[in-house]
Amino acid sequence: MTTTYAAVDELGADEPRARFHDLVAAEWIKLRSLRSTWIAYGATALAVIAFNAGTAYDTYNYWPERSAADRADFVRAGIPLQEAFTANAVMVMMLALGAIGAVAILGEYSTGTIRTTFAAVPARRSVMAAKTVVVTVVCTVFGAIVAGASFGLTQAILDGRDAGLSIGYPGALRVVAASALLAPVCALAGMAIGSVIRHTSATMVASVVAILVLPMVFTDGRHWSAVAGHATLYQAWSRLVEVGSPRTDFPWTTGGAWTVYAVWALTTAVLAVTSAQRRDQ
Repeated sequence: MTTTYAAVDELGADEPRARFHDLVAAEWIKLRSLRSTWIAYGATALAVIAFNAGTAYDTYNYWPERSAADRADFVRAGIPLQEAFTANAVMVMMLALGAIGAVAILGEYSTGTIRTTFAAVPARRSVMAAKTVVVTVVCTVFGAIVAGASFGLTQAILDGRDAGLSIGYPGALRVVAASALLAPVCALAGMAIGSVIRHTSATMVASVVAILVLPMVFTDGRHWSAVAGHATLYQAWSRLVEVGSPRTDFPWTTGGAWTVYAVWALTTAVLAVTSAQRRDQ
């Protein structure tokens, strides 16, 4: 009697492959289950809003000392929009979101769980794409909440001195949108750097350099330096939240600044997805 054995390759042939939305759901569960991640988001949100509200409160507190002309110029120049999202607050958010994006990659590599993930789903780029989608969506929602809350709170404080502006004021919506979208772009930058370097300390240093140091190195002193600086995220944000005409020797448009956002987002997302190599760590 002849016994027929099923080929090993045929075992589990009928098992359905993981679909992309299944991978997205799995990445969302991973993110949601990490308490430290939500603590980081919460601490960042509180710090950013506190910086902005503190600046607005200082203005409120010292408002009576201003002359009538200074008060009128303050509102006419759109300075309340600058207090809706300050430079100090945006630096905190950029650093924090860059770190959060990096940890989304480095966390699994440092613990070794990435091996299990890639063993279960050999399509590594699909896994990384799902992770990128989840981080982008969560950080976009985070940015929108923080930017909206900062704008509402600061303008409510200033409105106590009749200096608050509405979201319909020229340039106000751009300030909120630019500040909100900066969050996911910085997170993607952190993910891309982390996926390439795969070492926590080196990744954090590289993120700080890319996000904050380079914008300070490339100044408007010379044309080439100004152009290089315009390609950085911080200077792009600064241009988008600027009120009135640019006060620089090498002015550029808000359209150019939005393009910088788009290029950074696309480039870093592609890098984060395609950098997955066939090695465990």
